[in-house]
Amino acid sequence: QVQLVESGGGLVQAGGSLRLSCAASGSIFSINAMGWYRQAPGKQRELVAAITSGGRTNYADSVKGRFTISRDNAKNTVYLQMNSLIPEDTAVYYCNADLVRSRGYLPNDYWGQGTQVTVSS
Repeated sequence: QVQLVESGGGLVQAGGSLRLSCAASGSIFSINAMGWYRQAPGKQRELVAAITSGGRTNYADSVKGRFTISRDNAKNTVYLQMNSLIPEDTAVYYCNADLVRSRGYLPNDYWGQGTQVTVSS
């Protein structure tokens, strides 16, 4: 069994900051990419940022220069530092991990339960 547990969401005023964390636990052999997605009401889920096991990062254009993704491989944890938040960042944020549960297994996608981020104007 694998679990991804997110924390750090909440309500913040425009211009403020939040830091999301996501810890993967359970039967894990290795983790490839980890990332953050978000879904606003009435919209499709979209990629916010991703990071490979080697530290290479990728960001949505809408968050470049404001958000920073990082990870601690020893703790199987990924972070999302969100600065200069705007109301358009309001969404449920989901953690994602592409991981291998055991040697010889193929990688699979796992998702967290989501954490609400609300930015007030």
